[in-house]
Amino acid sequence: MTVSALTRPGERDRLIVKLSELDWVFILVLCLIAGAGSLMLFSIAGSSWSPWAAAHLSRFGICLVMMIALAMIDIRVWFALAYPVYGLGLLLLVAVEAVGDVRLGAQRWLSIGGFSFQPSEVMKLGIVLALARLYHGVSAERARLSWWLLVPAAMIGAPVLLVAHQPDLGTAMLIALTGGAIVMLAGLSWKVIGVALAGVLAVIPPFVMFGMHDYQRQRVLTFLDPESDPSGSGYHILQSMIALGSGGLLGKGYGLGSQSQLNFLPEKQTDFIFATLAEEFGFVGCVSVLVLYAAVIFMALRTSYLSHSHFGRLAAAGVTATFTLYVLINGAMVMGLAPVVGVPMPMLSYGGTVMLTVMIGFGLVQSVRVHRYAEVTSGKGSFV
Repeated sequence: MTVSALTRPGERDRLIVKLSELDWVFILVLCLIAGAGSLMLFSIAGSSWSPWAAAHLSRFGICLVMMIALAMIDIRVWFALAYPVYGLGLLLLVAVEAVGDVRLGAQRWLSIGGFSFQPSEVMKLGIVLALARLYHGVSAERARLSWWLLVPAAMIGAPVLLVAHQPDLGTAMLIALTGGAIVMLAGLSWKVIGVALAGVLAVIPPFVMFGMHDYQRQRVLTFLDPESDPSGSGYHILQSMIALGSGGLLGKGYGLGSQSQLNFLPEKQTDFIFATLAEEFGFVGCVSVLVLYAAVIFMALRTSYLSHSHFGRLAAAGVTATFTLYVLINGAMVMGLAPVVGVPMPMLSYGGTVMLTVMIGFGLVQSVRVHRYAEVTSGKGSFV
């Protein structure tokens, strides 16, 4: 009689050991952030679990189980899947150009068997895995400065151009910045970094004037002077800043935020939920949530540091960079320090796609932690 692998004593013991290696404090902090998001969604829906709060909690529960399951996958399996995931993401982005769904003037979605999704989300993980594998067997000298750097530049540039053409400038920026962060962490020379930053700054003005769509250019101009069109393009930023300022030190109280409760604040459940938090819980509430985000980032970076493989270190650091960029961009956006680009606050904002992407990434981070002593090998041998 055959026995399932998971019921064999040896396999069961190994599974228990792996579960014990998970960072349960990290998981607890994720639960606290998602719980805070559900409380805010409950409040802005008029003390109702529908349409957002209950769905947010159920999605998080499913994603949490999936994250723990992904953490059990050996890091060497992630290594083997790195290039295939990147290649799949690139093919899906090309498919979007050919047969993608057009919604609200943007061609970003693919529909397969009645299921609709954004392939750019696949690429957020694909670029991390592919660059981590690429640099896994690269010498420090080549990673620092050589013509070989054109390879990772092309790997980053291809999906960025495809996503920007959809157009989805926010996601394109996230992919570019995440890829750039991995290249820098891999040992890129500071001279190259300085030249690259100078080049980017020089390109921004002509890109804004001639390379952006009209609505994207208007977002940038509105960011510079939101009061030039207070009832039009500047409305989002102005209402967000009003909500932030009116919260004061301790906030107006749970369920008492006038900007969100009276629907003055647009996208209050997604892009601007942090402004809703500020209005109801004030500066103290905002700092408390930001401390939770900082704890997640610190623990994820610690996992990266503890990994014995270069692939594990870069993969965990890349996922952490993506998560950090979500927090920084959304925080800057709602405070009027950056243009509105449609980047949500992870785990706090309503939306299943971003939550799924983030939790898959954290499944990779926890896999790096659980298998931090594993030796990752490639065709050229092993690298640690």
